[in-house]
Amino acid sequence: MAFLNSNERGFLRAVSNLGYCNPFLPERIQYEREALGRDFREAEPVWSMRVHDPDRPHDNILKIMERVETVVRTLRDRLAPGTTAAREDVVLYEDAALFVLYHGFRDHFSEAILRALDEKRGPGRIGFYANFLRDWEQCLHIPGVTLPTQHHAPHLFACFFQVRRAFHHIFSYIIGGSMAAARLRTAVWQSIFTHDMRRYRDSLYGRMGDITTLVTGPTGTGKELVARAIGLSRYIPFDSKTLTFVEDFTGSFHALNLSALPSTLIESELFGHRRGAFTGALDDRRGWMEVCRPGGTIFLDEIGDLDPSIQVKLLRVLQARTFQPLGDTATKHFHGKIIAATNRDIGEAMEKGRFREDFYYRLCSDLIVTPSLHQQLHESPAVLRELILFIARRVAGAEAEALADEVAAWIDTHIGRDYLWPGNIRELEQCVRNVMIRKEYHPARPRPVSVQEEFSKAVGTGMLTADELLRRYCTLVYAQTGSYEETARLLQVDRRTVKSKIDPQFLAHLRPTG
Repeated sequence: MAFLNSNERGFLRAVSNLGYCNPFLPERIQYEREALGRDFREAEPVWSMRVHDPDRPHDNILKIMERVETVVRTLRDRLAPGTTAAREDVVLYEDAALFVLYHGFRDHFSEAILRALDEKRGPGRIGFYANFLRDWEQCLHIPGVTLPTQHHAPHLFACFFQVRRAFHHIFSYIIGGSMAAARLRTAVWQSIFTHDMRRYRDSLYGRMGDITTLVTGPTGTGKELVARAIGLSRYIPFDSKTLTFVEDFTGSFHALNLSALPSTLIESELFGHRRGAFTGALDDRRGWMEVCRPGGTIFLDEIGDLDPSIQVKLLRVLQARTFQPLGDTATKHFHGKIIAATNRDIGEAMEKGRFREDFYYRLCSDLIVTPSLHQQLHESPAVLRELILFIARRVAGAEAEALADEVAAWIDTHIGRDYLWPGNIRELEQCVRNVMIRKEYHPARPRPVSVQEEFSKAVGTGMLTADELLRRYCTLVYAQTGSYEETARLLQVDRRTVKSKIDPQFLAHLRPTG
């Protein structure tokens, strides 16, 4: 008898894909459908926080879990010394066993994470590791059988704890059901685990601290929340002798706003100083580079404002992982991870000599772009109500529903759904607070934005489809030439194409008196 029949192999392959996929990608739904067949229940195309839906596995995962547990028990009995089984089939068994282990203890991990965050200290001694070890031995430690990937229980335990932390922080910090928000959650997950979780689990888990992440995007779009989600979700080894994780993840994230400090103080904050290094340096001081542990993260906000002289010193940290405190000749080693963020146009800053190219090319090994609120609402207008209610929950507690209704009504009546929200999520938060206190919100009106500027911004942020882009560009050129023939000549397309692509509404905005 073969180790796996065709039905078992197909089911386990779907489970394997599900276990290693990015949970915030729509492909997760497809793998659930493949695993369950006719029992699949339609779900949200992207996984995002809903204020009425707690962080819990949905029906499809629960159904798959029941089936996988049964299959793993059956296959374990088939595995015995001398069993003939293809390596691929045994790996599928291993993946299924890991799926059972993770979901069997996911609630325990979540409780430990929430307790640690509430108490602002590490989870301490992990009592349920003994039960985890028992289940690990039952599933993956089979006498007389050498499994292909040789998973070790403490490392798996640490990986599962990391996956649970990553899901918790991404799910909690990056909200919204738009595809723009889904793409951001997907990008953050990849910054933590890369696109290949097998490779990460087997070798990269100890190397990701060497990768610098650069977060760019408009002000108020949650760049620090992205950085926190990554920094608080790093791999932390588990000590099976003391039953503790070797570092406290709750104190592992150190944020520094570079634009709020003078250059000399930035150096002291980052690298530390020795007594007498400068006026006012009365004692030795350890900087964040020295304090940061291997599992820690330093977040450098507003990196685009950093003085070029300090860029040189940080470049050395990124290249050699070494630094020197001010007033000291001793070389020290930096063991953590650096995440930087800016809302500046780094390309323009490099052209003008304000930002070193070699520094940028050390920062950009991992790039994340946070979407504007306007971009999210352009894709999914209904997200506005969802975001308002989420903010109202934090601001007003039990009165959130009533407050959200007031805010939505004020926006519809006085601001309009076409408002661009230049302050992004941060501005929306202030809108909610203003309406709660004064029952009104009046945004600071910037200078009127021309139709051409709006078009340029839409192109730069990728908010237009190919057809919309062609229609608007043809209309823009036609508004300037007043001639189908001349527009066709300039764009090097057929005159009939130009005529069919003219957008009358856009043309009216471009030529209001025409």
